[in-house]
Amino acid sequence: MIICSAQELSKMFGGHLIFEDLSFEIPERARIGLVGRNGTGKTTIFKLLSGVEDPDKGLIHLKKGAKVGYLAQIPQYKEGTKGIDVLRSAFSELIQIGHRLKELENKMGNEQNPDTLNRLLEEYGKLQDQFTLSGGYEIESDIAKIVNGLSIGELVEKEFNACSGGEQTKLCLGLILLEKPDLLLLDEPTNHLDIGAVEWLEDFLKEYDGTVVCISHDRYFLDHVITKVYDLEDGELTIYHTNYSGFVKEKEERLMIEFQAYQEQQKKIKKMKEAIKRLREWANQANPPNEALHKRARNMERALERMEKIKRPILDRKKIGLEFEETDRSGKIVFSMEEVSKAYGEKILFENAGLHVHFKDRTAIVGQNGAGKSTIIKMLLGEESSDSGEVKIGSNVKLGYLSQHFTVADPTVRLIDAFREEVPVTEGDARHILAKFLFYGPNVFRKVGQLSGGEKMRLRLAQLMHQDINFLVLDEPTNHLDIDSREVLEDALEDFNGTILAVSHDRYFLNKLFKKTYWIHQGELYFFDGPYSWAKEKLPELAPEVPVVQVVKEARPKAVPEKPSRTMEEIEAGLEKVEEEIFAIEEKLLLQGDLDVIQELYREKEQKERDRNKMYQDLEELLA
Repeated sequence: MIICSAQELSKMFGGHLIFEDLSFEIPERARIGLVGRNGTGKTTIFKLLSGVEDPDKGLIHLKKGAKVGYLAQIPQYKEGTKGIDVLRSAFSELIQIGHRLKELENKMGNEQNPDTLNRLLEEYGKLQDQFTLSGGYEIESDIAKIVNGLSIGELVEKEFNACSGGEQTKLCLGLILLEKPDLLLLDEPTNHLDIGAVEWLEDFLKEYDGTVVCISHDRYFLDHVITKVYDLEDGELTIYHTNYSGFVKEKEERLMIEFQAYQEQQKKIKKMKEAIKRLREWANQANPPNEALHKRARNMERALERMEKIKRPILDRKKIGLEFEETDRSGKIVFSMEEVSKAYGEKILFENAGLHVHFKDRTAIVGQNGAGKSTIIKMLLGEESSDSGEVKIGSNVKLGYLSQHFTVADPTVRLIDAFREEVPVTEGDARHILAKFLFYGPNVFRKVGQLSGGEKMRLRLAQLMHQDINFLVLDEPTNHLDIDSREVLEDALEDFNGTILAVSHDRYFLNKLFKKTYWIHQGELYFFDGPYSWAKEKLPELAPEVPVVQVVKEARPKAVPEKPSRTMEEIEAGLEKVEEEIFAIEEKLLLQGDLDVIQELYREKEQKERDRNKMYQDLEELLA
């Protein structure tokens, strides 16, 4: 079944054609990654599918009754609206039904007239069926699941308008997930999420009951969620039935085949043109001129015109030209922390922590948001001091810092001038260097304040790579970069002859480059002599309270099940009792507003449901 189809879509912005006559279909329950370079029109497609914008030409058909979920922009909420209110708004209709059920219960308790009472009972029965089937008794447990998964517990009681942009985005992502649309459009859903929340989101989307289409630069996320890739390039959409890694391989193979076909056709065209030229020369040399040869030349020329020309595939797109300059090496110890403790008020980030970075190390620091990763970077830069312990920078260290929040003192300064402030070169040399970072022609004269996040990151990279540095400190360096730019950055970092320390949530980036990992978890700084994926497997051994995501169970012969020791009457009585207990918990969940209590009730309900399932299993075995 197809949930959505687009036919011959065309869209222009400011006289620039984004795409023309674009057609595609989205199957139900598909997991699709929409990929393509920045500016190819991926977000535009989402806006068209969600109805935020209309196509200049073409039609979009949605399955009847299908609901589309897309976070186009942060909505406005009235003053005093808390995060929990935003999340509960996903169930506004159900909550209204719940209020009506309470009203009917009060009325029925006081009603004496049998006819009126029957009408109330009838309305109550219909509404209760609707409430139950729509998940009314699971509202608070559903909210708790999203809150825990996205790690937004600290935002539920915070006023929405007082939240940062990233916090508002996380709450709105939670809202969309709770609304459970039939077609879920996610544009960079992993932005602002820490690694744990991203991994939870991956599992959630894999089990999601609707259709999911993602735009993401997180290659690890795409590999774990999607099963199809829609590749948007040069206004055309090509479909690959694989995950992201498979798509990269298949596309490369397809481009090589297309290039070979293009070369073969070019050879054929060249031979035909030479033949046409020779036929005409022979025809003209004859006396009188040979009309038959002229006719053959004309026929061959018409055949050449009718030939469907293969477009030359572009094998190597323009990418950022990154290459670090050579510099003097540092001492053996580049950066160290000895028994360092840091707290903000009552919140302890870490105690007696040790960290050691040696020359040419590739070291990553990971952990949840707020765990203290950026604090370590600030202590390294001298922007923060430790409460106790010693923070040292080694000898002959020339440090270059790339922040995810790149700012300049004067946003009205021109891009080329901002570059030359850090790299003393002539204007001509500066323009030549900036062109390698995709800043061409008049673009170098734009104001820095007008640049996008990705453009600011490219400018800062251009500065860093032409400075005398031997120790790179990176804070979320892949943020705002498209996949191609990330890959080129990774290649450049692999060739860097110095030391790198990075904070990142990009697991693909971490696994590819970093051989040492420091993991901040619940006030402890753990060291792993391996990349992120290896550290993730080993962390539960050092911190036993960390849940192991995947457990490989040993294959054992199936034991013959024993007959239940209880009688049928005892099991039926137990089932009746546990059903009453589950119903009572659901009633409490409906009335409860405290998130901690909700989570406890939810755990209790899950245990009761497991007990109930066991009783049904015992009953089946008795009847067998």
